[in-house]
Amino acid sequence: MLKVLPVLLLLAVWIYAFVECLNTPERDVRKLPKVAWILIILLFTPLGPIAWFLAGRPRRNAPYGAVRSEERRWVAPDDNPHFLKSLDERDGGPGPDEGPAPRDAGPEDPPPAR
Repeated sequence: MLKVLPVLLLLAVWIYAFVECLNTPERDVRKLPKVAWILIILLFTPLGPIAWFLAGRPRRNAPYGAVRSEERRWVAPDDNPHFLKSLDERDGGPGPDEGPAPRDAGPEDPPPAR
């Protein structure tokens, strides 16, 4: 049984790396094209999956599109000027220095009392 265990462990790591590489979007794969990583994993069985885990698979803590280390730092939405600006642009409302927007009577407001 002890002689079969390393073979099963190697097979499990190989299958996991292969399936994870297949399921990873092309834009998230690092260093090489996805097809190259698939060939490396398939052809270089003991080292290919290890290389995928170390160099090829995407970092899980990096936000989408982050390239530099300062872009990977998480910032709360109320402290992120880009997020606040996108809210203002989407809503068409005033910026944070302009004060509250005037309120128009809308369908959610009750009708005026008589």
